[in-house]
Amino acid sequence: MRSSKALRALPAVAVAVLALAGGQAVAAPAPGAAQPHAVAARVLTYDASQAAEFKDAVTKGAGIWNAGVANVQLKPVATGQRANIRIIADDGWPRTATTSLGSGTIYFGRQAVGQGYNTVRISSHELGHILGLPDMKPGPCSSLMSGSTAGVSCTNPNPNAAEKAEVEDNFATALTGTAATRDLLFVD
Repeated sequence: MRSSKALRALPAVAVAVLALAGGQAVAAPAPGAAQPHAVAARVLTYDASQAAEFKDAVTKGAGIWNAGVANVQLKPVATGQRANIRIIADDGWPRTATTSLGSGTIYFGRQAVGQGYNTVRISSHELGHILGLPDMKPGPCSSLMSGSTAGVSCTNPNPNAAEKAEVEDNFATALTGTAATRDLLFVD
């Protein structure tokens, strides 16, 4: 009985000794408590060298996502490196073929641009597919992933709060190494 009291008093004695010696005592977290830790954002690189007249729209779309989420960042690929995302201008309708979360090819179709759709909205929307978001059709202009169903008058290139949260969740999971891979084709 006497030795168990001494063992229980030992942590208090250690704190007192550290305090007197100029050390720092820190309380240990409770077992099972969530541990806060900073994890660097996953960086995805994109190659817009084949985006032709849409290069500026791609840069703006990437910037919108970078400003809106923390768990993933989109950066132009460095010379000689292989990109996670390729952007290719073509004459069809915009579409994205994903190979896994954060990887794939965006076909920046001139057909939608010819019909009057906003190029930065198209870019942000297609990058949303690369980031794991599905189409949300039909939908209002306030939903980036509503795509063309919001109409040509919609120029909103920004994801809404729910879309940002889903991307954050997708890449929080990806940072822990539990993200699923999948091949998908989104035709907008």
